Amino acid sequence: MHLLRLALASLANRRFTAFLTVFAIALSACLLLAVERVRTEARASFASTISGTDLIVGARSGSINLLLYSVFRIGNATNNIRWSSFQTIAGDKRVSWAIPISLGDSHRGYRVMGTNTDYFEHYRYGRKQSLAIRDGRFFKDDEPFEVVLGAEVADKLRYALGQRIVLAHGVATVNLLLHDDKPFTVVGILARTGTPVDRTLHISLGGMEALHIDWQNGVPARGNARISAEQAKQMDLTPKAITAFMLGLNSKVATFGMQRQINEFRGEPLLAVLPGVALQELWSLMGTAEKALFVVSLFVVLTGLIGMLTAILTSLNERRREMAILRSVGARPWHIASLLVLEALALTGLGILLGLLLLYLGIAVSRDLLQSLYGLHLPFTLPSGYEWALLGAILSAALLMGFIPAWRAYRQSLSDGLSIRL
Repeated sequence: MHLLRLALASLANRRFTAFLTVFAIALSACLLLAVERVRTEARASFASTISGTDLIVGARSGSINLLLYSVFRIGNATNNIRWSSFQTIAGDKRVSWAIPISLGDSHRGYRVMGTNTDYFEHYRYGRKQSLAIRDGRFFKDDEPFEVVLGAEVADKLRYALGQRIVLAHGVATVNLLLHDDKPFTVVGILARTGTPVDRTLHISLGGMEALHIDWQNGVPARGNARISAEQAKQMDLTPKAITAFMLGLNSKVATFGMQRQINEFRGEPLLAVLPGVALQELWSLMGTAEKALFVVSLFVVLTGLIGMLTAILTSLNERRREMAILRSVGARPWHIASLLVLEALALTGLGILLGLLLLYLGIAVSRDLLQSLYGLHLPFTLPSGYEWALLGAILSAALLMGFIPAWRAYRQSLSDGLSIRL
């Protein structure tokens, strides 16, 4: 206890250098914990981009490809699904709800998705959070030319309720084929979710069908063959095909049986995937980047500890008079060595405490912003067992590094005795 008080008094005597060392360790510890917490929560948030959905069904391809275009709006489907196939599967007694999805068009680089009002009722993200309207209302299934915007689309393009927009054929950023004869009216803007929903324009299936009702072989009809928006409203806009659909089942027990039945569907080749399994498979492909970020943060911690070691070693020659005085009052060489080890532990311990304070201060300031922009929820909780283990590893590394100046001080105190030989 006397040695600890002496170590703290010595650090207080060199308070400016000690503060810089503590602050460097605090920043590195804060960064390590922040990276670990963001990494953990990002993985949880990624896994809950879609929640409450039991199966995603699309044309037979790969599970990751199906997940990418149906949930993340990345890539394209290999084929469409007949509307009759969707109705057959949706009518199964084990199915609680079914959400059809029709893709293929875009607007200024953002994807357009055709669906029905069941999407707004049953789609869940995060911790089973439902979609909410920020402004306006959801579109109506019987009004084909209404569009509901994701938050990012509305904010980046500065769209407001009542504005009329023109959609484009295909998903390229620059489109030459525009559906300019059938503009859509913005009737709603969704609250921000931090998911691909924010980057999507939502229209009804009837609206998607109306856009292409007079198109043949990927090009619009010409002359008198063109069908106006008013004419399209009077026609049967039941879709002939969709891109994919999501299923919610009455019982989780039926999930695997339903998945097997869909994969063996005789009407056409289909693929049903469990969203959670596909998300974990997709996340594993990004594991290298995740580990690289963690390794970088470890090197930052190592840099902070090396800075501490350098500061202690640099001060050794200046403190030889101090050590000679300690020897004159009865301190043994191992007391001097222990003093240096305790200083290293004290610097690191204070750095860890300050790092925790900085971490929670950062969470308090940024948690709402991260939640609204990226859907990333950072919990204001005590460190987990793994985080405590990381902090313990930092303290252990400091202990090992503290033995280096301690050994030098031990040797110097033996050779100097009560006199100083510089």
